[in-house]
Amino acid sequence: MNQVLACIDGSPQAAALCDCAAWASLKLDAPLTLLHVLDHQQYPAAGNLSGIIGLGSREYLLEELAALDAKRSKLALEEGRMMLDAAKQRVLNAGVLQPEARQRHGDLVESLHELERDTRLLVIGKQGEDSGSDRQLIGSQLESVIRTLHRPILVTPANFSVPTSVMLAFDGSDTSRKGVEMIASSPLFQGIPIHLVMISEDTGDSRALLESARDALTAAGFEVRIAIRAGEVEPMLHAYQAEHGIGLLVMGAYGHSRIRQFLVGSTTSRMIRTTTTPLLLLR
Repeated sequence: MNQVLACIDGSPQAAALCDCAAWASLKLDAPLTLLHVLDHQQYPAAGNLSGIIGLGSREYLLEELAALDAKRSKLALEEGRMMLDAAKQRVLNAGVLQPEARQRHGDLVESLHELERDTRLLVIGKQGEDSGSDRQLIGSQLESVIRTLHRPILVTPANFSVPTSVMLAFDGSDTSRKGVEMIASSPLFQGIPIHLVMISEDTGDSRALLESARDALTAAGFEVRIAIRAGEVEPMLHAYQAEHGIGLLVMGAYGHSRIRQFLVGSTTSRMIRTTTTPLLLLR
């Protein structure tokens, strides 16, 4: 479990994804693997036309359709190789040594699940090349990936800048405490100020939880700022992020708290869609 795995496709944020993956690979001192999955569902075989094609022309037409399918698959394979070559050159220019490029056939989620054991961090765009339009809330397979993988997932927007500050959406849950431990021990966050933000009423219990998390990070050598805000989770997190120029948001993907429910309903889509900075999801 040591590689940074980056999903490469033809989406508009492919360049930002490469830059983000290169940054993570260098910070973690971990090998970078660039993965392109050729999904057969995007290149379906011709249907059974035997019921509507006359006997005299059926064989010829089926042969032509089979040849067309083969040509489309070959072109898709070559397009994927070209995308991987371009991505590899971009991360090499960023300073990554010996990145690996891999191409697989099949389903994206299944492929990532098979590679999960060797994956330390997954980097993926918030919209894939098959997302249809910018108005689509999230990529068609992103939520399935998040639900399936039990690894940190770094979701990248259309642009990437090296973060100079990090915000952890903290709610006192096991996952957010795990986030504190990860930040404290991971080279990814070294040298970056940390903001611990709780969306809650400002009670004694809430503040005690937040201060305990702050003390753990301070003991690990981090510059830490804490804040409690009351209100709706998504707008309050975005408002704090904008107010303080936060470059990376870290939060739990699942759970029962208001923060960690966001994947279950429409808040998920809004949170991923509206973010203009990378979003690191924890499981």
